[in-house]
Amino acid sequence: MIEGVVLDLDGTVYRGGDPIPGTADAVARLREAGLGVVFCSNNPTGTPAGYADRLAGMGIDADPEDVVPASTVTRDYLRRHHPDEPTYLVGAPSLAEYLREAGQRVVETPDASVFVASWDERFDYTEMRTALDCIDEETVFLGTDPDRTVPDEGGPMPGSGAVIAAVAGTVGRDPDRVLGKPSDEAADAVLDRLGVPADRCLVVGDRLDTDLAMGVSRGMATALVATGVTAAPAPGTDSPDLCHDIDDGCFTGDFVEPNSLGPEDIRQQPLLGSGSYNCREPTQPPPPPFASPFRS
Repeated sequence: MIEGVVLDLDGTVYRGGDPIPGTADAVARLREAGLGVVFCSNNPTGTPAGYADRLAGMGIDADPEDVVPASTVTRDYLRRHHPDEPTYLVGAPSLAEYLREAGQRVVETPDASVFVASWDERFDYTEMRTALDCIDEETVFLGTDPDRTVPDEGGPMPGSGAVIAAVAGTVGRDPDRVLGKPSDEAADAVLDRLGVPADRCLVVGDRLDTDLAMGVSRGMATALVATGVTAAPAPGTDSPDLCHDIDDGCFTGDFVEPNSLGPEDIRQQPLLGSGSYNCREPTQPPPPPFASPFRS
């Protein structure tokens, strides 16, 4: 049976500052049905508390412990593997502050043993020069998340993945780790918070290569919604267990209580609402979320 649900945020629960229709009611029903709910975002600029406040403003109850952004996955990885090591960050000031509050030594000079690349609207040629000064074969090179673009009111804009690729192309080597979805670190974080086995979890998101790839990597059931980046799986790509083909919110309409259903049942009926659902059999894995400049 399904006992836990992992919900992506931007493009799944909300778009920009507006909730997807029916989300607050659906999350409440999931919890009333006895399911654990965790929110997971590849946005590296926010904190769990900030996201919880934002969700509350949309009528969705969320404890900070229920929210796993890429900033938290990155923080935990650094504290686990590189505590007290000088860390140079190309990223948002909010991320630098969050890492410092956790005890990480975020430095302003390139003589650091760890280099973290992330979304930064100030990223420019000067930062590329700094990357050349900082990164050698012994430097730990990390990325917060692989998203090449992020949604914006005026259309998509470059995301962390674009910055990571620019740094990788400049220094001539791939990052050692790219965190956020679909990394093992992100999967471990959401499963730890849910406290249920992976094969009893459902991942709902709008990106095949991050949201659903994380679920596939751990044997979770997966559901793709058309309210964000991906309208439908491309031919020849790995398909989710469940696809919602309309763009008015995956949480609208009649609701099927999913705690009585097993992963195989997901292929036969919708869990989150009515609408047009197509179940497709997988054919091949989705493309890697981070495209290295050095791979053909």
